[in-house]
Amino acid sequence: MLAEALRQDRALIAGIAAYRRHPYRRNLPEPPVLWAEGETRLLDYGGRRKRGAPTVLFVPSLVNRAYVLDLAEGASMLRWLGEEGVRPLLLDWGWPGEAERGFTLTDYVAGRLERALEAAPRRLILAGYCMGGLLALALALRRPERIQALALLATPWDFHAVNAETAKLLGRMLPIFEPALAFTAGLPVDLLQMLFAALDPFGISAKYRAFARLNPDSERARLFVALEDWLNDGIPLAAPVARECLAGWYGANTSGRLAWRIAGLPVDPRRLRRPTFIAVPERDRIVPPESARPLGDLIAGASLHTPAAGHIGMVAGSSAKVALWRPLRDWVGSV
Repeated sequence: MLAEALRQDRALIAGIAAYRRHPYRRNLPEPPVLWAEGETRLLDYGGRRKRGAPTVLFVPSLVNRAYVLDLAEGASMLRWLGEEGVRPLLLDWGWPGEAERGFTLTDYVAGRLERALEAAPRRLILAGYCMGGLLALALALRRPERIQALALLATPWDFHAVNAETAKLLGRMLPIFEPALAFTAGLPVDLLQMLFAALDPFGISAKYRAFARLNPDSERARLFVALEDWLNDGIPLAAPVARECLAGWYGANTSGRLAWRIAGLPVDPRRLRRPTFIAVPERDRIVPPESARPLGDLIAGASLHTPAAGHIGMVAGSSAKVALWRPLRDWVGSV
């Protein structure tokens, strides 16, 4: 048993060392900026669009960099969609500055996101990824006249669907984080990384051991490094938002109980009257399928897509084109 533990430790250290010395660096040209406010930018990945091409505005999470949807050459969902006749727009939230660190979820949705919508084409499809799906849903309910359809990609809803006690524990941990929230006006990146690592603690060591066995010149190794660089390039979460997410979503399951409110109004998916595409990856450990799937029951006529992929692999993995890109393109075309 000791010999096996030592072998695995050596493999883990070798994997981390191989990652640190890998030469890959992200180097993609920046798309045009359509609109900006504070640190937030609306980026246009229109590509070879034709007149009348459908416009899709992508809303990412607030806790990770937006470029996971534009990860690397050959691994960019947005650039691929642009080549396929879609006009993708990406809302890049950016690093929260002094103003953003005082934002609530209402400030983000009814303020900044709604103003970005005003800068976009009149009728468009709204797509939200992970936490961004919750924000996109709230916006679609606020501004239905501007939204043609809605895509929700790995979007959590029922935070108590799998392990309610663990979710409630996260809510009860809020007082522990309060000193950091008060000092920095945000939930620091290191604490966020710790919370994500707790979702799959053994998976981190396993993936580095596997990376140690890869040919460093292979496409698979390059994609691994690109994803790890993105994961390690986190963003702090504004303190009021952190409190709403931990105490509200996780602790009290406000979204799942239809008690979550934006600008005083409930975010109730049953009121949505737009074509909706819901992608629920089967191997998602960040947003368990049981958490995301209830949205398919609440939104009338929603199209449910369940790819055999994980949370990140669905949008940026080696099989992402099959898992999500093509099905999403086809659905956009049908809308």
